[in-house]
Amino acid sequence: MAEDIVKEQIYTIPLREVKEYPRWKRSKKAVKVIRAYLTKHMKVEPDMIKLDKTINEKVWEHGSEKPPLSIRIRAAKFEDGEVQAELA
Repeated sequence: MAEDIVKEQIYTIPLREVKEYPRWKRSKKAVKVIRAYLTKHMKVEPDMIKLDKTINEKVWEHGSEKPPLSIRIRAAKFEDGEVQAELA
């Protein structure tokens, strides 16, 4: 599995822009922002990104109204174009 890795990177993703959305949509929007950030920086389609459940748990830790302001993620891109992301 480790031989298939093309690129591995740790990103600090800012989530401040989700504060502009209604309180009850913030954590849901934060997950979409994470996926969009990884799409842009890993140069893949959004459906090729697999987020680990620890990322989801971290974002939803304080409920839907209070996601973190930033999150550190380790992303690995494989030869088949799939990106797997986990909490760093």
